[in-house]
Amino acid sequence: MLLGKYYEGKVEAGCDEAGRGCLAGSVYAAAVILPDGYQNELLNDSKQLTEKRRYQLREIIERDAVAWAVGIVTPEEIDKINILNASILAMHRALDQLKVRPEAIIVDGNRFKKYSPPLFGGGRGEALPHTTIVKGDGKYLAIAAASILAKTYRDDYMNRLAEEYPQYDWLSNKGYPTKKHREAIRQFGITPYHRKSYNLLGDGQLSLDFGE
Repeated sequence: MLLGKYYEGKVEAGCDEAGRGCLAGSVYAAAVILPDGYQNELLNDSKQLTEKRRYQLREIIERDAVAWAVGIVTPEEIDKINILNASILAMHRALDQLKVRPEAIIVDGNRFKKYSPPLFGGGRGEALPHTTIVKGDGKYLAIAAASILAKTYRDDYMNRLAEEYPQYDWLSNKGYPTKKHREAIRQFGITPYHRKSYNLLGDGQLSLDFGE
């Protein structure tokens, strides 16, 4: 069973991202605040769940959460600021959208930047306390919930892109570097959704010579 809270006595938001290792598409992140004392034995790291169970849990999380939100950073932004910064920015964007102001943040992984919430009159407040937790999506409920929202909303997005570009098999690989995905890049070149700063062909070279 996953743990409830890291910061006892504080309104705590859990954050996680999806799509960091993909060759194409935006990176998505979610922030979730769960009620005090909340338990759900089905919640786990999204990678440990079936697709059907993830979508079932998304409905439950959205119903039960005190607040939740999803943040997005585009492929163009990823190429400008790199994927680590983009992943953190997506989490910050998700936190900005929460309808309840968190007092502390727990984040899956080992890297994060200080987050200062927006003030109603403009500007930013003081940075909130935060803790990074390696494999946190398998340890804390709010991070697990965030991982499920980030994953499912990103999957929905990649499924829509797959209708536009079916040759890249995004319905199946969701933009990750599968053999079929890379073969399609060799054959058809890249799309506007590919991350040009990535080693798209897996050959150690940046694939900037492809036209769009």
